[in-house]
Amino acid sequence: MKYTEVEQKFKLLSDPQELKDQLTARGGRVGRPTRQVDHYYNAPHKDFLSGDVISEWLRIRIEDGISSLNFKRWYPLERKIKTHCDEFESTVSDATAVQHILDSLDFTKLTTVDKTREEWFIDSIAVAFDSVGDLGDFIEFEYKGEAETVEEATEKIESFIAGLDIKLGDRIHAGYPHLTLGLA
Repeated sequence: MKYTEVEQKFKLLSDPQELKDQLTARGGRVGRPTRQVDHYYNAPHKDFLSGDVISEWLRIRIEDGISSLNFKRWYPLERKIKTHCDEFESTVSDATAVQHILDSLDFTKLTTVDKTREEWFIDSIAVAFDSVGDLGDFIEFEYKGEAETVEEATEKIESFIAGLDIKLGDRIHAGYPHLTLGLA
């Protein structure tokens, strides 16, 4: 499952520090906070926004001076509620040049998501505390361990969440670009 991402996102209703204290008590390791500026693009040969369900994104991310190009295809393609995605990402040495390349090929910028992320790691789970522009605070749980199936990875995330003493909002079945574009 090298190129498969399995995650769950929620609006965070509890005080983030309460969860951070729980993660610390359980041996969680915290990474340093980062700012991620993500530019999302639509393709001229395939309109990612067409149809009733959006299942693909192309993104340039700039994070602490390091840039990457990323493509995600969410599954099941025809369903609004997704379970996982193919994720292909590679660093790029010059994000501005890549933006010019995409512009020259008639890709169009759809939206920009500017967020601050603090990521914790515990038990093969990455727990990301995200503060996203005008959207507010969210928490994402992503499985980073070895799993044979998407279902196994999902079960690990759900078991981890069930063991926490926190109040989460409803699960959000949309990405930040969906939310910024008003598509969720």
